[in-house]
Amino acid sequence: MFDDLKEYLREWFKKVITSRLFVLAVVFCLMSSALVMRLFNLQIIKGEEYQDAYTAMTEKVIKTASTRGNIYDRNGNVLAYNELAYDVTIQDTGAYKTDAQWNTMLYDLVSILNKHGESAQTSLELTLDHDGNVVYTSETQSGRKRFLRDYYGLKNVDEMDDSDGKYPSDISAPDLLERMKKEYHLTLGDDKNRDGRPLDKDGNPIDVSDEVALQIVGIRYTMRFTAFQKYESTTIATDISDETVADILEHAADLVGVNIQESTIRVYNESIYFAPIIGYTGKVTSERLEELKTVNDDYELNDVVGRTGIESSMELELKGKKGSQTAYVDNVGRILSVTGEVAPVAGNDIWLTLDLNLQKGIYHILEKQLAGVLLKTIVNQDEKDIAYIDSSSIKIPIKKAYFQLINNNVLSIDNFASEEASDVEQQIYQKYESSRVRIEQELRGELQSENATPMNALSEEMQAYMQYIYSYLSSSNKAIVQRDAIDTSSDMYQAWKNGTISLREYLYYGIANNWIDTTKLDIQSRYSNADDVFTALLDDCFRDLEQDPAFEKLIYQYLINNNVVTGRELCMALYSQNVLAYDENEVNLLRVSGEEYAYQFLMNKIRNIEITPAQLALDPCTASCVVTSAKTGEVLALVSYPSYDNNRISDSTYFAQLNADQSLPLRNNATQTLKAPGSTFKPITAIAGLEEGAITLSDMINCTGIYEEVSNPIRCWKYPGFHGPLNVVGGIENSCNYFFSEVAHRLSTETDGSYKPEKGLETLKKYATMFGLDRTSGIEISEATPSISDTDPERSSMGQGTHQFASVQLARYVTALANRGTVYDLSLIDKETDSQGNLVKDYSPAVASTLDFQTSTWDAVQQGMRQVVTNSSTKRMFDGLDVHVAGKTGTAQESQKRGNHAFFISFAPYENPEISVTVSIPNGYSSSNAAMVAKHVYRYFYGYASLDDILNSGALDASNERINGD
Repeated sequence: MFDDLKEYLREWFKKVITSRLFVLAVVFCLMSSALVMRLFNLQIIKGEEYQDAYTAMTEKVIKTASTRGNIYDRNGNVLAYNELAYDVTIQDTGAYKTDAQWNTMLYDLVSILNKHGESAQTSLELTLDHDGNVVYTSETQSGRKRFLRDYYGLKNVDEMDDSDGKYPSDISAPDLLERMKKEYHLTLGDDKNRDGRPLDKDGNPIDVSDEVALQIVGIRYTMRFTAFQKYESTTIATDISDETVADILEHAADLVGVNIQESTIRVYNESIYFAPIIGYTGKVTSERLEELKTVNDDYELNDVVGRTGIESSMELELKGKKGSQTAYVDNVGRILSVTGEVAPVAGNDIWLTLDLNLQKGIYHILEKQLAGVLLKTIVNQDEKDIAYIDSSSIKIPIKKAYFQLINNNVLSIDNFASEEASDVEQQIYQKYESSRVRIEQELRGELQSENATPMNALSEEMQAYMQYIYSYLSSSNKAIVQRDAIDTSSDMYQAWKNGTISLREYLYYGIANNWIDTTKLDIQSRYSNADDVFTALLDDCFRDLEQDPAFEKLIYQYLINNNVVTGRELCMALYSQNVLAYDENEVNLLRVSGEEYAYQFLMNKIRNIEITPAQLALDPCTASCVVTSAKTGEVLALVSYPSYDNNRISDSTYFAQLNADQSLPLRNNATQTLKAPGSTFKPITAIAGLEEGAITLSDMINCTGIYEEVSNPIRCWKYPGFHGPLNVVGGIENSCNYFFSEVAHRLSTETDGSYKPEKGLETLKKYATMFGLDRTSGIEISEATPSISDTDPERSSMGQGTHQFASVQLARYVTALANRGTVYDLSLIDKETDSQGNLVKDYSPAVASTLDFQTSTWDAVQQGMRQVVTNSSTKRMFDGLDVHVAGKTGTAQESQKRGNHAFFISFAPYENPEISVTVSIPNGYSSSNAAMVAKHVYRYFYGYASLDDILNSGALDASNERINGD
């Protein structure tokens, strides 16, 4: 038995080993054993070593930022520099897989930032304005389209407005935000499985406000541009506080991919005086990135660049050159080792031609002059009791000044309703609340009445509310009333314009004629009638008005006008809201005194510049002054009032306040505000007349008071008086309209005696062009394009017509008058040096042209300008000033309901001009106010007054006196 078994096994073994399967089995076993041994070696024996080797196989080149160059004034005072700061960066590490996870993390991050007064800074070109509305931040229409192109992921803007409507170019800002919220599942859509709303600690969805949503979608939108580079982080907040740093680090476990890194921020010294010139930096926009990449491919979407001013125009010089690190990174982007490094090169420093102290002194001179004009203009009378005389003597009722405290957000109406409101604020709010209930009841009653009162039969107040409702319904944001669809030739439209029908009647007409967009109303029935539509429209409107700050302000306006809310209460509220430093004595006096005291109180605050012209935003509240070197064309001062703090420009709340400020602090009034120059243009007319032979130095033109050689006679400012015979010097000195009308008429007359106005216009344009008034001045920041008048040579000769010039352009012109014909391309840049102080480039102003006029022509024009100062009513202003000034005043009327614009161009010393001073005060009433500013500038420049004298003085004297008709 045993032998049989052995024989069986022998035969079986023989068959197995001779089988081909046996060979395969042996091979399989050997290979499996080798594999097991190899895996054991890799994972157990050398696992850690090979894991390190595996994760370090990705080599990347990481760019490192350079240090931005400094900006100095002409004397070496630092105006812009860099300071160590901390930034928040975010990186996609792969930790978050769903929208809900991403949005929850970002919600927590944004909440931390907002808690400490910070906000996310992204490439999303949307923001909230001061009233909480979503608006675009794109600076131009083309820029907005490029932003939308990038958002849609298209190659060019022409691909938008497709037939499917997927990529609209005219999408409103609120609609775009809603689209992005749906895209990132911040709102609950039809598919509940894709609910990506952030979750609270209990796992419940959180409804996100627009303010927070903008930041969340902004971060996610910005991260799209680095999604293909996991090692690349995105900066989403800069210069955060130490408290914010600590809070983020404390919650690091819940903020995977969020890091704190060191960086630098831009700091601006004396910012209020230089912000309109230096500008500010910020994250590059898609439009700007596209532009910069054409000259330097080093720029990336996360870069901080100059957005405005010198920071923008000198971006390439200030930027420097990025460095780089060649590094190995792991699969989530962490740097494991650096194998090579190229150090960044610091940007060059820019030195301006501007003088810090001169800039500072002039800013305060302008502010104090404007305050002086307001003191002379604001009266303790109701508007109905003020008699209108002309645009040089308009008076402002005190109640308008009180209302501006609310209207221009000096006082916060939200604070009136807060739990921490003072007693006087609560009183104001209670009056508002009770009045609002009454007003809404009256409005609803009127709008729902079948016998509604025609507009012109309503009270002024009710008319204002009705007009506001209509304007609101037809605004671009609401667009329920579609203005483009209205038949403006219809009888109903004309009746509405004339006020002979009610708003109710007009809106019903709109429903019947299909220019009420019912798709924007909450109408339940598909078969609604006109009454249903109108009811839905009213409900929608009044629901919105409950949250509308502008309507709230309109109610306050009439509460103030009707003495329900008093000036005394509003002045006390200035202390409650810390607009004024608390003064117990003043508060007690306001509490027990009447309205006369409140008026005197506010006037004193204006006089002491505790309440500024910019805060009140009444006429006038803006001004500019440009000082140039007559010998070199360098700009020594370029001042715009009011201004802003460019250190705070990244604060979205502050930026919204600036945009809402009615004094327009973000506008550079010296370079962007175009106005007709008035009589400051007359020296050009005089030069044209003399050089073209239309007049001679000995010609006498007899002013009779009214020039009747044209179809629309021109009155001299002295009419019904007259100047009598004047030569060219006397014409400039007296600013005689008759004289310059006759000069222009002669320039328009052919040798055969025929009158051709286009000939005169071309001649005036020729000489204005010689002085550079056909183009921008040459300075290195953004500047509005001027225009020379193309109509009515007689009126154009006096600076009227369609002339439009900025102060800096008039400054170049008067500089050429001062130096007798050297027309410079003005410059704000003195030089460029490297970070070690070595000269890189000199920026001496270029000579654009040299005007070769007769010496006698220059003599006559300069003498006339000197006699404007010595012989006219400006004489008393410049008495006591040893330096001799020559100048020309100018006044231009733009509206009969607002003060005239005031100008003064000048140079000194008359005998050997060194500087020119140009002053413009829009709605400044009289050129004497501009001349007064210039007088104080000369006093300071030539050492007759110190900077302390200027800073410690109150409002300057103002005048509504007309100087020789200007």
